Amino acid sequence: MNHRSDLLAVAARWAADPAAWPVRLRFDPATRWYARLAADTDHEVWALSWLPGQGTDLHDHGGSAGAFLVVAGTLTEETVAGGRLRPHRLPAGAGRRFGARHVHLVHNQDGEPAVSVHVYRPALRRMTRYRLADGRLRVADVAEAGVAW
Repeated sequence: MNHRSDLLAVAARWAADPAAWPVRLRFDPATRWYARLAADTDHEVWALSWLPGQGTDLHDHGGSAGAFLVVAGTLTEETVAGGRLRPHRLPAGAGRRFGARHVHLVHNQDGEPAVSVHVYRPALRRMTRYRLADGRLRVADVAEAGVAW
């Protein structure tokens, strides 16, 4: 796999030099902070910061494949398997690739702030949020780019 097409390799290149990001990293005590770092015809790159206790809802990426890399701190990704959420701890330097049908939630369960870089192909246009009820995923709502983020 070449580095241009490997989304985790793209995330690693951005994660290697946060001082070169076009936006300054910040932490928001009220909500998880995020900013788009780059976009081109092939993919888009986002930086996210997570204070302890901050996280996402259970969601997909609207048909986009992706990858994310933990730059600092530790994040926990939970995926659905066997009708239950299964946690996977990801310390700094750990990353994850995922396909267009991936459903997960990500949160910072640790006591230290965390930072991650996320890459999506194609660019995010929508995200579906889910709830897990009786071991099954149920659509909660659909968020559209330009409206919800």
